[in-house]
Amino acid sequence: MTSLAKNFAIGILVLLLISFSFALLANPLEKKTEISLSEVAKDVKEGKVEKITVIGDELLISLKDASQIASKKETETSLSQTLLNYGVNSEALTSLTIEQKEDTGLGSWLGPLSLTILPLLLFLVFFFMIFRQARAGVGQAFDFTKTRARLFGADGQTVKERVTFKDVAGLKEAKEELVEVVDFLKNPKKYLDMGASIPRGVLLVGPPGCGKTLLARAVASEAGVPFFSASGSEFIELFVGVGSSRVRDLFATAKKAGRSIIFVDELDAIGRVRGFGFSGGHEEREQTLNQILVEMDGFDRDSTVIVCAATNRPDVLDPALLRPGRFDRRIVLDLPDVNDRKEILEIHAKGKPLAQNVHLREVAERTPGFSGADLANLMNEAALFAARRNKTQIAQTELLESIDKVLLGPERKSHVLSKKEKEITAYHEAGHALVSASLSHTDPVRKISIISRGRAGGYTLKLPTEDRHLKSRAEFLDELSVLLGGYVAEKLTFKDVTTGAANDLQKASEVARALVKEFGMSEKLGPVTFGGEEKYEMFPQGPGVVQEYSDSIALEIDREVSKLIESARKTAERILKAKKNTLAKIAKILIEKETIEQEEFEKIVGKKQRKG
Repeated sequence: MTSLAKNFAIGILVLLLISFSFALLANPLEKKTEISLSEVAKDVKEGKVEKITVIGDELLISLKDASQIASKKETETSLSQTLLNYGVNSEALTSLTIEQKEDTGLGSWLGPLSLTILPLLLFLVFFFMIFRQARAGVGQAFDFTKTRARLFGADGQTVKERVTFKDVAGLKEAKEELVEVVDFLKNPKKYLDMGASIPRGVLLVGPPGCGKTLLARAVASEAGVPFFSASGSEFIELFVGVGSSRVRDLFATAKKAGRSIIFVDELDAIGRVRGFGFSGGHEEREQTLNQILVEMDGFDRDSTVIVCAATNRPDVLDPALLRPGRFDRRIVLDLPDVNDRKEILEIHAKGKPLAQNVHLREVAERTPGFSGADLANLMNEAALFAARRNKTQIAQTELLESIDKVLLGPERKSHVLSKKEKEITAYHEAGHALVSASLSHTDPVRKISIISRGRAGGYTLKLPTEDRHLKSRAEFLDELSVLLGGYVAEKLTFKDVTTGAANDLQKASEVARALVKEFGMSEKLGPVTFGGEEKYEMFPQGPGVVQEYSDSIALEIDREVSKLIESARKTAERILKAKKNTLAKIAKILIEKETIEQEEFEKIVGKKQRKG
């Protein structure tokens, strides 16, 4: 609850208490029987009344049987005159004792006083809330430059999900590097006595979802020291100087804590190369980076504060940040291999009821290129599939379906193809699959489908059984032929092409251009690269792309790209013309069943595909 909401609640509570007090005064807990003036006059006539006490307009009547009743007289009229008006004779009035008293109860003075006190009280409550809010605002203004880092593990504080190295599957080399950091935090004297100094900064580099943040949390848990976690974007604010102030406060707080870890996620948000900003060297981001550089340089030799940072863009970081003495240890985290993927799947399978027929090894083989986050999402999607189908266990079917969903998106059941579009899509995907199965440097076809997923009308799933880190020129050329297989199948069958091949042609153009420009695999241009990545430089008229080769070379690159694509098209055309009947057979089965699995496809093409 915010401060303003608390103040508002307090004000409402005060008003309720005041209202309740007035209600008690207006309605006393002990009430007397109240009768009308006519009944009072009747009792006086009958001689039942012994005494009447007048308090303002209130009448307290004492009867001869020792009971008491109450009534009210007419305003600005005496009681005697009122009783005479109701027919009471003078003799009865003479025998009656009438006592006049002043109104000295709370109601006599609290009522008039409340007309003055209550508005004043309301104003006091209102101004109290305003001043309290103002004091909170002043405090927030002073806290504005304080660090927004979250603290874990300090003073015996427990973390909801404690992560250790055992909970991080794979990343063996990275964990070995970080074990030394953990040992230094536990036993710093051992290293200092030998004259050694631990790296002041540890930079975790890797693609998104590969476990950089998870590994940093594991280091803090293993070392048992305070862990200050912040994102790079949290240092930057609208006002100039706030970022550098927060950096100073973060490092000062960590130094006070003694042995500790400062973790900065997404370091590239503030650590980009300086000098390319449009607002000069006084830019807020650059000031924040300068402060980080100064703070990391200011560490004492025996300082036990270690800065750990994570990024997936090390190429854009400032060189001063990566020099020895700052982030001088770089740990590269790769995507998991097939064995690591199996271990990750086993970790995320904990707490999920798996059926007996589940083979996580097969799932790991079908998910090359998946990060740890992708595999966690895969297991979650499988659990959702099983729950949606009212199952009590997760079967292999759900796991394999979740691979398609993570790769391509959910099934678009509302996207219904017409009969003609379905036929075109079937021949298109059959062309991809048949060309892939006919070449020797391609991955095996795992699945063909014309069910729409994501933005794709259909898809041919080709996955290797082994992880590969190198790719040959022959594999690239075969990949180009497979990409053009759908385009060629449409043209051969329907004598026309559709927009369904647009994405394939885009990918083929990118692969062919990368062959020539980045990998030096052009026979004519030779082993020369021509700027694989576009480089931006500052010109008087503004930033622009630098072309590192002449216009004549650019023309040759375009010709080589066209030559590679045309050669791939001819290869796909030759294969599909020679296997026209097989192409039609695959397309016909796709139209009927919409999906063909690997085993059935291998029976159709008449041979077992190469495994990886």
